[in-house]
This record gives sequence, C-alpha cells and structure tokens, in this order.
Amino acid sequence: MLNHIDIDQILFLDIETVPGCYNFSDLSDSLKDLWAKKTRFTQERDNQTPEEIYEKAGIYAEFGKIVCISTCFEYKKEGINKLRVKSFYGDDEKALLSEFGSMLIKHFNGDDKFLCGHNVKEFDAPYLARRMVLHGLELPKMLNTPGKKPWEVNHLDTMELWKFGDYKHFTSLNLLANIFGIPTPKDDISGADVARVYWEENDLKRIKIYCEKDTITVAHLMHKFKNLPLIPNENIEII
Repeated sequence: MLNHIDIDQILFLDIETVPGCYNFSDLSDSLKDLWAKKTRFTQERDNQTPEEIYEKAGIYAEFGKIVCISTCFEYKKEGINKLRVKSFYGDDEKALLSEFGSMLIKHFNGDDKFLCGHNVKEFDAPYLARRMVLHGLELPKMLNTPGKKPWEVNHLDTMELWKFGDYKHFTSLNLLANIFGIPTPKDDISGADVARVYWEENDLKRIKIYCEKDTITVAHLMHKFKNLPLIPNENIEII
C-alpha cells in the first residue's frame, strides 16, 4: 500500500485546539449571535442552546485557536530508522503558527513531500490554513490548496485511507491503533479535556505530550499501512 511514497518524505502531524474564549459569556454580543447562527443545525439536532454547545467552539477555526502542533518525521542515522518529534505550542498562536510555517517552507516545500494526519483533510490542514490567513501569515505550499485538483494536494489522511472508498462512518485513531496492535501509552487526558486543561490548569506541557502521542501513533499507523516495522521507543527522539 502506498509503495510509490517513501516514508521519509512524509511529515506527520496533529493539532490541539481550544475555544478562543473559555466561556460563552465572554464573547461579544455580535459573536454570540454569529455563534448561534453558525451552530443552528446542531442546536436543532441535539436540542441544545448556543451556550450549551459552546464547549465545541474549539473545533471551529472562526471561534477557536491552536495551542499545539506536534510533528514527526522518519530519518536514518547510522543505518537505524528513527522518528524525530517536534512540537510548536504556546499561548501566542501567531508565533507558533509562524514557526511551524517556516519549518514547512524550509523542509517540506517540494512536490515529493507529503503531510499526513488522521482526518487531516477535513480538520487539521484547513484549520491551520484558516488560522494562518487570519493572522496574516504566508501560507506554505503544503497548505495553500485553494484552486488545486484533489490529486495535486499532497495530503495523506489515515482515516480516509482506511475507508478504501467507504464514506459511511468515522474510524477513530485509537480504534485503528488497537486493531493494528500499535502500542499506545495510556493518556491521562482525552481530546474532550484539552480546553479545560488549557483554560483552567494552564498546563500546556500536558497538552503537548498528549498531542505528541497521537502524532507518533499516526506515524506508526502509516508504517502498518505500508507493511513496515514500527519504530521502537528508544529510536524516537523528542526535541
């Protein structure tokens, strides 16, 4: 599977997002109204008020922000395959996006490079691009996708790859890791906890560790898809 793509040409990533304001009451009156309009179908479906569903604000690029981007790539050193993991995280979203964008432009700008994540096509990549545009940052080639044909976009989505054309259901990264026997350390938080950990505990390092685990799992899943051996923990370098 995917034999035409070399594993060392792929940048794996995952992002963690939170609401731009922790509480619905902190929004301006105009944003409260726009949030209500943006989520009206969800309100009707779940029989909830705009305030009740505000906990989901972090998944919308217009109402959320990125607090962590974790990346990893495979390289060979002295004949040994290794994974190098690097995270961009902090309260200053523009700064972390600028640093991440510079890395993409410098190291992953060629036509032979690929960006890979779980649901990256519908969430991570669009979210990153939208937030970069909002901050007035240059879009790296890897994220500058408007006007491109689908086959011209070098994004690999492990969720989409697993579907093999079946679009009826969502398969979580945790489920795929489990059935493929990919060892994953137990997390002390889940995606649903990220906003609380950020806004109430201000524990960015805890979020970073959680994000890095998912990024490494995505890389291991791609190894399974390509029938390659996993990278042992001692060969995973976190910088």
